[in-house]
Amino acid sequence: MNQPAQEWPLWEVFVRARAGLDHKHCGSLHASDAKMAIQMARDVYTRRQEGCSVWVVRADHITASDPQNKETYFDPAEDKVYRHPSFYRLPDAVDHM
Repeated sequence: MNQPAQEWPLWEVFVRARAGLDHKHCGSLHASDAKMAIQMARDVYTRRQEGCSVWVVRADHITASDPQNKETYFDPAEDKVYRHPSFYRLPDAVDHM
């Protein structure tokens, strides 16, 4: 009896377009290991030489907030006026902000 093939882990792919810019998430792929994930990410997501750096991260190594806790996790900014730029008095020399 044949056993089902084990699925390769899922990897999230981030590409930096040019030096000095941040890496942007551009997709996901399945690969057996990090080396293969980098090679596949390069082949799939930078075919037209639009990247200068590629990051791959195993999806099961990412820790994220729960979208159902959005209200309690992100909401209480309204009562923290010091987070708003209008709370600070800017010097006259910095009037372009």
